[in-house]
Amino acid sequence: MERLHSPIWTVRDAMQNLFRKMRKLFVFIFIFTGMMILFSYQDSPAFFGFPPLPAPEQYGNIMINRTSTAHNMKPVAFSHWSHRMHYTCRVCHLELEFYMQLNVTEITEEANKSGKFCGACHDGKIAFGHGKENCEKCHNGDMNFDMEKFAKLKDFPKTKFGNKIDWSAALQTGLINPRNFIFTAPADMSFDKTMELSAENFMIPPAVFPHKVHIQWLDCANCHPDVFNIKKKTTKHFSMSLCLKGEFCGLCHLKTAFPLNDCKRCHPDMSEDIK
Repeated sequence: MERLHSPIWTVRDAMQNLFRKMRKLFVFIFIFTGMMILFSYQDSPAFFGFPPLPAPEQYGNIMINRTSTAHNMKPVAFSHWSHRMHYTCRVCHLELEFYMQLNVTEITEEANKSGKFCGACHDGKIAFGHGKENCEKCHNGDMNFDMEKFAKLKDFPKTKFGNKIDWSAALQTGLINPRNFIFTAPADMSFDKTMELSAENFMIPPAVFPHKVHIQWLDCANCHPDVFNIKKKTTKHFSMSLCLKGEFCGLCHLKTAFPLNDCKRCHPDMSEDIK
């Protein structure tokens, strides 16, 4: 009892109690700071594993080299943005049977000359043909070939990522009017349902998927059922990590359509995009 009333022990007890509270406070600050660092890191390209973006005039350019080098030819430099002004994605990736994956489609010069693949348009009438005088227009191995044409797009609607052109806005405003078929007109594609997709990452708001925008460029068969199941929430393993490996949305939204870095285009409630 004497200890309880001793001024010395009263001060000691008060100090110990204060130290315990301060320790709890320090632990809280440590955890809180760690979480803030984690969330800050989560807003960085390194966290998501975004690939570095090329220069705007190169975004959407690919190098087709399935057999060119093997036949002592330079690879074919193909620009998506230059073709997108004239044709929708559906024309090449459905009617002309180009696979989405690079260097998978079995393109040959004989097939082109018979009117398949590139030869459906590059016949000397619609676009330049396959004569020897035109070989280097495609077989140049130069990702920057014909880049001066990109400068002519300076007045197109702007966005912050990819080649920094909002192609959907250009289409909707009539700035471009790409053909949607060459041989057979598509069936009615007026489906305009917008879907909400829950995010897998903590504190990331849901993504939205507008069918209306996509069917202006694509056919239903481009995505269903090989990439996405028809029924909602039945596509197994659909995740951001797999998108970043080129699956699901990443099939297009890594190198051709606006890149996944453009977060707010899919996650409109996010505070900012990933730089």
